[in-house]
Amino acid sequence: MIKLGFIGAGTVGTALSVSLSNKGYPVVAVSSRSQTSARNLARAISGCLPVSSNQAVADAAELVFITTPDDTIAPVVSQIKWHKGQSVIHCSGADSTDILQPARKLGAYVGVFHPLQTFANVGQAIENMLGSTFALEAEEPLLKTLKDMATALDGRWIELKASDKVIYHASAVIACNYLVTLVKLAADLWQTFDIPMHQATQALLPLIRGTIHNIDTAGIPQCLTGPIARGDTGTIRKHLHALQKVAPSLLSTYRELGLQTIPIALAKGRINQHQAEELKAILKQPD
Repeated sequence: MIKLGFIGAGTVGTALSVSLSNKGYPVVAVSSRSQTSARNLARAISGCLPVSSNQAVADAAELVFITTPDDTIAPVVSQIKWHKGQSVIHCSGADSTDILQPARKLGAYVGVFHPLQTFANVGQAIENMLGSTFALEAEEPLLKTLKDMATALDGRWIELKASDKVIYHASAVIACNYLVTLVKLAADLWQTFDIPMHQATQALLPLIRGTIHNIDTAGIPQCLTGPIARGDTGTIRKHLHALQKVAPSLLSTYRELGLQTIPIALAKGRINQHQAEELKAILKQPD
């Protein structure tokens, strides 16, 4: 099987190398800005050597993952003497293969292998990696290799063009990072009736899990519930009035999310166009 090397022993590099090793891919070398990180990763993978330079990884491996922070991918690539037929991969969600051009010029195959997943720490990253969707960008024969890796990790894969990457990554930020923000905003409101953040978050989590389960099983738009899905204009007015008093800074966010929810409610079929226009009028009223 193809020999893998990793430049970068952070959360993504560690999770991906350990996961691929567990699926039978030989990971032969790892380097990192921190030698301690490289040694720790190497100890977790049988047959993996921590090396002192990025060039040593490139010399030892047939396929090299660059799992450094996004801003350092291009400088790392440009400093290595790649050889013809070698494969060079980065794992950035927003960047295309364009930043791997120095490797391509030297005859290497270049690609992107981005796990569409959230990695808060190494343990969770390893646990979450399996079953993820992987966004791929590459040409054959490397593309097939990356598809096989995604399949080996019990995942799905999607193929993206370079022009797709930034919007794809923005979508991931909305679904993941901004979900955290929404939960924080929701939990903050509980403090107005003296429920602390931690307790509020724990109370909201079953609701969030239930919502995600409904998205998974019923799909959008059928999973949508709540006052907009029902055309309940009275409740929306009450929300706006209450937010004006206790959290006026959230009004614009509430209004915009409500407006974006109306088309989903229409698609579900629980409200008609007249009700949709009435909801829009309420949500667009000046504060």
